[in-house]
Amino acid sequence: MSTAVPELPPLTPGARRVLDAASDLFYERGIHAVGVDTIAAAAGVTKKTLYDRFGSKEALVVSYLQHRDARWRDHVAAHLARVPEPGHARVLAIFDAAISWVPDHSTKGCSAINARAEIDGPGDAPLVLAEARREKEWLLAVFAELCGEAGFHDPDRLAETLMLLYEGAIVTVGMGTFAEPFATARDSARRLLESAASDAS
Repeated sequence: MSTAVPELPPLTPGARRVLDAASDLFYERGIHAVGVDTIAAAAGVTKKTLYDRFGSKEALVVSYLQHRDARWRDHVAAHLARVPEPGHARVLAIFDAAISWVPDHSTKGCSAINARAEIDGPGDAPLVLAEARREKEWLLAVFAELCGEAGFHDPDRLAETLMLLYEGAIVTVGMGTFAEPFATARDSARRLLESAASDAS
């Protein structure tokens, strides 16, 4: 899996305005629905500035996803720091992080999933597709690492099941099917971990 986290270059003030405007617009309206004219106008810059700073709309979308993901990773790291000892609580900290993240940052669901849903096929926006996949592979690897540290048998398989719970919850957030899906997912994850520990003993 390609889980390497990209190093984000520093942004000029103009690039920051473009990225901030694009991030709000892409998340709220969708990537295809927002053109560079709209982004430039919202940022108070010319289209030339946008292209000078990012090169293409696809590169701007990738930057949008990467910067959102960087904030999410920092949020996850803060939650993991509160539970430094390996074990169930440290694995569940991923769900705790999501519970506190969603209300202010992800009311429309996952930006990577939403972006992936707008891609027609492998030849359409390959850089966006690769970034969306990388973000999911990173989280799966985190689950596997935490499960391994906790001493679970077959941590990779357990991580895959936890990832399904996580992904189901974030999609449910975007769909609004029922309230507080991450609380439900966390409870299911807790019972899964308890069962896995019992089976191993």
